[in-house]
Amino acid sequence: MKKFALLFLWLAVSVFAQAQIATNVYWVQFTDKNDSPYSIDNPEAYLSERALDRRARLGIGIDEYDLPVNPQYLEAVANCGAELINPSKWLNGVSIYTNSNDVIAAIEALSFVEGVRACPNDPKAQEMKERWLAEEMKPVQQRQQTFRDFYGGAETQVKQLHVDQLHEMGYDGTGVIIAVLDGGFVGTEEQSCFDNMREEGRLLGVRDFVYGSTSVYTQSTHGTSCLSTMGAYDPSNMVGTAYKASYYLIHTEDGDQENIIEEYNWVSGAEYADSLGVDVCSTSLGYIDFDMGQWDHPFAHFDGHTAPMTIGAEIAVTRGMICVNAAGNEGDGTCTLGIPADAEHILTIGAVDGDGNRAYFSSVGPTYDGRIKPDIMAMGEDTYVASGYGGWWPYYNGSGTSFATPVMAGAVACLRQALPYASVQEICDALRQCGDHASNPDNRYGYGVPNVVEVLEMLHVDDTFVQGDELIRVYPNPSRGEVHITLAEGNPTDIKVFDITGRHIKSYHFNGLNHNTLEHSLNGLEEGVYFINAVADSYSQTVKLIITK
Repeated sequence: MKKFALLFLWLAVSVFAQAQIATNVYWVQFTDKNDSPYSIDNPEAYLSERALDRRARLGIGIDEYDLPVNPQYLEAVANCGAELINPSKWLNGVSIYTNSNDVIAAIEALSFVEGVRACPNDPKAQEMKERWLAEEMKPVQQRQQTFRDFYGGAETQVKQLHVDQLHEMGYDGTGVIIAVLDGGFVGTEEQSCFDNMREEGRLLGVRDFVYGSTSVYTQSTHGTSCLSTMGAYDPSNMVGTAYKASYYLIHTEDGDQENIIEEYNWVSGAEYADSLGVDVCSTSLGYIDFDMGQWDHPFAHFDGHTAPMTIGAEIAVTRGMICVNAAGNEGDGTCTLGIPADAEHILTIGAVDGDGNRAYFSSVGPTYDGRIKPDIMAMGEDTYVASGYGGWWPYYNGSGTSFATPVMAGAVACLRQALPYASVQEICDALRQCGDHASNPDNRYGYGVPNVVEVLEMLHVDDTFVQGDELIRVYPNPSRGEVHITLAEGNPTDIKVFDITGRHIKSYHFNGLNHNTLEHSLNGLEEGVYFINAVADSYSQTVKLIITK
């Protein structure tokens, strides 16, 4: 077993029967999404208003990945006698349960089915998983005293990243949604450090993609402890890195077995998070070995585009979600990461102690294609966390990249609040550049422990400044409707305005004097994302303009 826990599962289209993950589970891969009742032109049918707002804010269009699995295909598979579990639109398939070879043969005969993969179980890896999880959840030290600092026992892990300074600026996660994908949240509903979250309605919902139940408060306390590093609010005892963010709790990891179907579960859970408009996904999970060796991930799979969960994570990033994932707890070696820590565009988190020294257990890269991993580090040794047994044992110190990951995810949420229009890549790149090993990154520390205040300073755009100062300036940007434009050079400039789809909507010849005509037209733009292309002699510049009304 190589798994570090946190998940959530989602039914993509309507209501599907959920079967407890068992020996006779299969993945059905479809060939296409032809003749679907869903359309790229009508995303409101499958994405929430918040999800669409996030796309518009970040300049991300709708594409075929967003289209749900063709419901006719799902119906046909069900009519063959299979029990549908979780469809995945990003992977274009569905997990099913059946104990009949005849059913599988009938499904394989369908013209739109590319193939069927068996996902069998064997208990040999379960004991390894239980030993690993017990070691990670083992308390280093039990603490029940009251601390002087506002953050309580979490003071070191919060201040190591300088998140406390973001909090002082008013960036505490307010308005940002985090999805926690894990293996169980036992005790979350009773832990007093989440009272404020519940009272303010910031625990937005839960979903179980493993058993299809109405509760995620089963199997493990791991998710509860991870959640606390971000969402706890118990001043002088424990306050997390994003204590005013809102949360969805998603169960995708099956604590009773190690099956590759759990990677597909995670992808369905991430799709669900995307559809809800989630901003940050925190996942303290990773996969290397399974109960059945046929699904084990050799080194060659760690190339950023092979494993199902890695593929899903990469697609999630293109939807505008920042994915923060644990590196793993396998220590030194040649690529001891767990899937999907190899994904190129996510943030893979390693563990350090309170002094910034790498924890001995923190997994290392490189990836198969030679990229540095982990990306950045956070406190994962002696991390202060809430337990799932709050009534008699509320807090303890535990160790694992599982805990470093949500500490960082909370910090990322505060940055997202402060930088609502920064792209996922801009935030991730800035975190790397502001790490204390940025000048000499390696596969043990990545780019090091970042200073999130420096990230904010690097990416912050003042309201009176526009992107690009060589040719034109547009301000304020983002704008609530009133747009001003100046010509930095004296040369006449040809300007074209495009919407987010690339449609040409306006053209001007701007001589620097005809402000009123040009600005009046720009002020009439509807809410959304636009691109202003300016050309003068040999100069060319494109400015992204965001209108929010």
